[in-house]
Amino acid sequence: ASPKAKIIAIDVNQKCIALTKINAKSLGIGNIEVLTPDEIKDSIMFDEIWSNPPIRVGKKALHDILVRWLPRLKPGGTARLVVQKNLGSDSLQKWLETEFSDGLEISRVASVKGFRVLKVTRN
Repeated sequence: ASPKAKIIAIDVNQKCIALTKINAKSLGIGNIEVLTPDEIKDSIMFDEIWSNPPIRVGKKALHDILVRWLPRLKPGGTARLVVQKNLGSDSLQKWLETEFSDGLEISRVASVKGFRVLKVTRN
């Protein structure tokens, strides 16, 4: 839908990376790179981040992931995080509001069928 966009899909799982490449090719999506987190240069900033963060990796690992990626939003950039309510979406929202109170705005924009969509916006 956005052929001028540059899409970077990130995953730690090699099987997921391979499947994403296959799916992108079969759909004719040529404006996508599929990489591991360590292949992304630290200087890369993002207009948008879309994620269903890996909640089950544990709080510390999850927090480390969010601390690594959310500050890389460009000014005016947004992240959307899909988190299951019974897996701690409300406590995650509170943690985000505390952790990123100095430059990121956190809000809940949707709640459907037990899932929350949290929106993170760079001021």
